Amino acid sequence: MGHQVIIFDFSVIRGLWETRVKKNKERQRKEKERLEKSALEKIKQEWNLILECRKKGIPQSKYLKNGFVDINEKNLDSYGKAPQLQKRHALSDGVNKEQNKFIFQLSGEQWMELPDSLKEQIYLKEWHVYNTLIQTIPAYIALFQDLRVLELPKNQINHLPVEIGCLKNLKVLNVSFNNLKSVPPELGDCENLEKLDLSGNMEIAELPFELSNLKQLTFVDVSANKFHSIPICVLRMSNLQWLDISSNNLKDLPEDIDRLDELQTLLLQKNKLTYLPRALVNMPKLSLLVVSGDDLVEIPTAICESTTGLKFVSLKDSPVETIVCEDTEEIIESEREREQVEKEFMKAYIEDLRERESTPSYTTKVLLSLQL
Repeated sequence: MGHQVIIFDFSVIRGLWETRVKKNKERQRKEKERLEKSALEKIKQEWNLILECRKKGIPQSKYLKNGFVDINEKNLDSYGKAPQLQKRHALSDGVNKEQNKFIFQLSGEQWMELPDSLKEQIYLKEWHVYNTLIQTIPAYIALFQDLRVLELPKNQINHLPVEIGCLKNLKVLNVSFNNLKSVPPELGDCENLEKLDLSGNMEIAELPFELSNLKQLTFVDVSANKFHSIPICVLRMSNLQWLDISSNNLKDLPEDIDRLDELQTLLLQKNKLTYLPRALVNMPKLSLLVVSGDDLVEIPTAICESTTGLKFVSLKDSPVETIVCEDTEEIIESEREREQVEKEFMKAYIEDLRERESTPSYTTKVLLSLQL
């Protein structure tokens, strides 16, 4: 017999979880402020400096000033009688510097466009750009033939350039929580792509058929968009293991969904599904299925009694009140923030569920809701 988890109405657990997180963060903040003002923190800094200086063989006179410890002493990295130790530190720093040479990082709302000097660093292997006001990715991205990771979450990007298809070595593309409304067909030329995250854009309604060429994809997240059905190209991704298409407008699932025979995790919560197809039982590696039970009127018994060890979770969402305001952008931004917190909660819940050796056959009825 497989395991069945039926979870209805989840707001009490979430309320407790969010309250504890806020209290814990506030407690940590106050403790940090207290320590910063405490004389004990200064003494700790002084002792750490003294110990480090002694390890490196720095004479006492070098780290004392007028008889007191000078915590602003800068000789730690340039002076010492322990050449082997210095050599080891230098080697470690050298490795870190060498790795960082290939990684570009940028964040902060002061950035409205990428720096011009970036086009000269075509040897980069990773871009990490987040929480900026950048709206466009320049066409010169085609020059970055060594690019492996393109992490661009939580910006204001409104379209992807067709030149992205030139990135033949790209393995990770994350453009979650931006303002995308579509995806260029040229993305299908990124034949080595393994992870694609388009979640939280709120407006994407379809994917181009050319993405069927992405046979190496194992992870696809298109949650919090406007899909009315699972795209045909997704059903042709033969190595797909994780599919999150929650918070969309799905009314049914394709009867041939079992062609995704490598799929392990399928997240469908917060859609408009009224039934689940029996084809789900024919997916041998499916180990976690999450749906919303609000509109479901038919669930095949075989899913709940699966002998494959499938963990079936049915969430019942309480209706979230929509704040009425004249500015549509404010509504979308509020929904986007809600989805971000929702995803964090679900990620923590799923990780906890996966770690359980045994799963209870039922749980007490609770309410899952989120109000910002």
